[in-house]
Amino acid sequence: MILNFGSINIDHVYRVPHMPAPGETLAVTSYERFLGGKGANQSIAIARAGGEVRHIGAVGADGSWALERLDEAGVATDHIARADAATGHAIITVDDAGENQILICGGANQGLAEDNVRSNLDNGDPASDWVLLQNETNLSGKIVTSARARGYRIAYSAAPFVAEQAIPLLGSIDLLVVNAIEARALAGHLDVEANALPVEQVLVTHGGEGARLHMGSDVIDQPSFEVAPVDTTGAGDTFLGSFLALYSSGSSAEDAMRYAAAASAIQVTRPGAADAIPGRSEVSAFLEGQDM
Repeated sequence: MILNFGSINIDHVYRVPHMPAPGETLAVTSYERFLGGKGANQSIAIARAGGEVRHIGAVGADGSWALERLDEAGVATDHIARADAATGHAIITVDDAGENQILICGGANQGLAEDNVRSNLDNGDPASDWVLLQNETNLSGKIVTSARARGYRIAYSAAPFVAEQAIPLLGSIDLLVVNAIEARALAGHLDVEANALPVEQVLVTHGGEGARLHMGSDVIDQPSFEVAPVDTTGAGDTFLGSFLALYSSGSSAEDAMRYAAAASAIQVTRPGAADAIPGRSEVSAFLEGQDM
């Protein structure tokens, strides 16, 4: 089981011919609404990869449809609270090259309560369960401290990246997940090389170039699969959720990395974030095709 203390967002996605320049008014070519949020994306990726995941978060009165979507994906939602604030949401622009820019409003994602954190950790199994968290919710320090005290293994996706928020957690986590830009920024704050961050395992995503997993002195490089991207929103979340689903269930790090690369490759060929995440059978078929 993965206990994911994560965000739930409504993604408002606007397709544009190019990213607007400062002061530019730009007509969009289409608009769609999707379920998103780094936490929700990662939970759905875990579930679709065959992992067992309990999502711990909060939505507002407008969040019923989001809970239904998580349920449909196989995510346990019975520990998602109702908050007075609006459900978190994101404004996403996607250009014709598939690149994106994102504005996030935290809303109910900032409404996690300490008693909800404690009760979920008390009802888990530190011998087998992982705790996963991101920076789109409150209480990250409390979650890590409480999970570590109980003996959980902890995966921390340090995004949206704030060095002052990430650095105090590094000594208490087992797996740090950052993109290449975040890794360099964090290394700069710590005055170390990017390959010497003080965490036992560090997963660095490199966008279209693939990902690298540092495990002490061992390094696993996973190149990306060649696809034509349509929308890169949620690709990193798909990679992490897919990787953690397999890795936490006993797969080798190499196999988990390869599966995650395939899942994210499929995901970026479709619009949206959570809606675009493939299931395990589809990823397996994709990988079989790569071996031919």
